[in-house]
Order: sequence, then structure tokens, then C-alpha cells
Amino acid sequence: MHVLVLGGTTEARRLAGLLVAELPEGTRVTSSLAGRVAGPRLPPGEVRIGGFGGAGGLAAWLRTHRVDALIDATHPFAGTISFHAAAGAAAAHVPLLALRRPGWVPGAGDDWYPVASLEEAAAVLPALGRRVFLTTGRLGLAAFAGPNGLWFLSRSVDAPEPPYPARMETLRDRGPFTLEGERELIRRHRIDVLVTKDSGGAATAPKLAAAREARIPVVVVRRPPVPEGVTVAGTPEEAVSRLRAQLGHPG
Repeated sequence: MHVLVLGGTTEARRLAGLLVAELPEGTRVTSSLAGRVAGPRLPPGEVRIGGFGGAGGLAAWLRTHRVDALIDATHPFAGTISFHAAAGAAAAHVPLLALRRPGWVPGAGDDWYPVASLEEAAAVLPALGRRVFLTTGRLGLAAFAGPNGLWFLSRSVDAPEPPYPARMETLRDRGPFTLEGERELIRRHRIDVLVTKDSGGAATAPKLAAAREARIPVVVVRRPPVPEGVTVAGTPEEAVSRLRAQLGHPG
């Protein structure tokens, strides 16, 4: 049996470890990483790095490598690959499962402004603050590059490439982050508005608690939907259980 995991997330690494440990001996587990992050943390099992060339290329890879099951465990905002996965799996007649960490939910004291895109986030910022903590990653910074008079602290794993805001300080860091650390960033840089994607998970959630404590608004970019008809698991453990059921190995 051969399982292909479209990975790159913390959950994908955990999932690969569970698959290697729990599936029958002789099962191949291959994780595919997009290669957008330098020095990625490699998961257990086999690893390939790079794209497939769209849905058609993925379908061909699934056939050539005799893949029995495909799990899309990419980032919740990696929308294009998720739709390629759905189309490629359907073309190759390979069962598909999506692993998606649950999204964040606002609580008491939160001042959230949900938006549909980075462009919409940039449009609402001038009415909310002047010093922005931008935690949407290094891709898509062009949406904030217009002449808006704002100052940005941008945090990402790798250095950003232009275009990006003229008044921007870059902080290169990788989660998980702590509440104490996020409090200090907000205090030291006099942040008065936070921008984030609804990535979910615990690794980057402390910024939300820090923003709540500081009583600053949070602009939250909503995540794209999972392709229609794709079964979704919320945790790596649930994904393994659903995969067993799909393949007829209830374990």
C-alpha cells in the first residue's frame, strides 16, 4: 500500500509519523512538500519536494507511483493545491481525505474584523490603527504595499520579497510562539492592530490572546473552503481512522 501526504504543516508531520507507525508493515508513506520554505522540518517516511504541474501532473504521479490513498494535509490557505488534489485524485480514481485543523473562534473580549482576502484586510486597516502586526506570511505582502501611511511589523519564516510596504520591519521567526513573547512584541513595537489568517492551531494562537489583553483590533482573513465532496478530518488521529475505514482496514 502507498499513501501520499501533501504536507508542509505540523499536522502533516504528525500524520506521517502516525501512518509510518500504525499502518501495516510494508506500507509506503510519502510526504510531498512544496519547497517554498528553506530548511523545512522533514517528516518520517519518504519525502519529495516540488510541485506536480497541476491536477493533471498529480494524477499522473498517483498512477505512476501506484498510490492507494491521498491525504491533503496542506496549510488551510493553500487553496490551489487542494483543488488540484481533488481533481487529480478523481482523475486517478484514488480516494482523497483532507486534514484541516479547526479554525479559531472569537471569545469574550475579542475585537475581530473578519475579511475575505488580504486586499480587503488592507482596505480596512487605516480605520483601525497605524502600527500593524502583520502575521500573514511572506507571500501576499503586495496587498499592503499601497500608500496608506501605515507602519508594519511583518513576521515570517523566510525573508519576504518585494513588493511590500515601504515602512516595514521584518521579523524572521518560526512558531510555536508564547503568550509572553507576543505580549512583548506588541508592547515594544507599540502595535495597535493585528492582521492574521484564520490558520487555526495552537502554535500561533497566543497572538490572539495577547491582542485581546492589549485591547487591540484583529483583522482575520477567512480561510478558503475545502473542495466540495471531500471528507475532512480535524486531527491526524482522526485522519488515520478515516483512512483505515476508506481502505477497509479498521484496525
